[in-house]
Amino acid sequence: MSFSGKVKEELFGQTGRSRHCQLAELAALFGCLGQVILERDGNYIIKFTTENLTVLKKCYILIKKALRIEPDFSVRGHHQYLLYIFDGDESEQFLRAIQVPADLSLVSKKLIQKTCCRRAFIRGLFLACGSMTDPNRSYHLELAIGVKEHADEIREILGVCGLEAKVIERKNMYVIYMKEGSAIADFLNVIGAHVALMEFENVRILKEMRNSINRQVNCETANIKKAVSAATRQITDIQYIHDTVGFGNLSENLSQIARLRLENPDVTLKELGDMLEPPLGKSGVNHRLRRLSEIAEDLRRRM
Repeated sequence: MSFSGKVKEELFGQTGRSRHCQLAELAALFGCLGQVILERDGNYIIKFTTENLTVLKKCYILIKKALRIEPDFSVRGHHQYLLYIFDGDESEQFLRAIQVPADLSLVSKKLIQKTCCRRAFIRGLFLACGSMTDPNRSYHLELAIGVKEHADEIREILGVCGLEAKVIERKNMYVIYMKEGSAIADFLNVIGAHVALMEFENVRILKEMRNSINRQVNCETANIKKAVSAATRQITDIQYIHDTVGFGNLSENLSQIARLRLENPDVTLKELGDMLEPPLGKSGVNHRLRRLSEIAEDLRRRM
């Protein structure tokens, strides 16, 4: 099962105890999956369509719990599940309960005034139109909706809950998405997917540890390469001085460090300094070697 599937299976069992939270979640599901069909006799039929059986069962349970209505359902093909409220009076009861906005908004502001109701609404959104990449691969969570104004509305509701998201257009859909691990973790916490959150955070910790180790290894490798390159250059310069003019014209300090470096090409600057009498610090050794390189460059220009 995909990570999205695991999250939705967990959310199937997360049903608000209060009727107002149940209605908020139901409003989100209807806003994404539902439609109103007007019959010739003037009655309404409520219809939900989804490709996820878990989501269909959640719609069924919420309608039954919050409204005491038992909807009908059917299956079309292999992956399309339909849920209906055929009775006209029950359909009107449903529409009144979820307060379908007259201004074509996705949800009535009255229905999500409370924090718990906003959380339930966002939970319903994820069930209806959400998906999430396996965190072992990458961090990506999105909600896909067909109307730009609804996408902007959802983004605003997420913002009220402290969740920052962006919106892009993709294949005639508007996608509200998050790519930051911390933001996705906060989202899972808001919708009550605590088991998924634990798994997600475990993956994040392991990935961050792995990345940290890789950064340290890369840094150490770069330092080693830098040190090897510097030592090779120093030996080349010292050997050039030796082969052209010899060490006789060098000061005693420079002659001493030059001989030590040729005899010990693999040791560090600190180890070179410890070999001197008296011992010399790393910066002092570096200064003398740098002076030898300057002498070598000066000889190359003159010869």
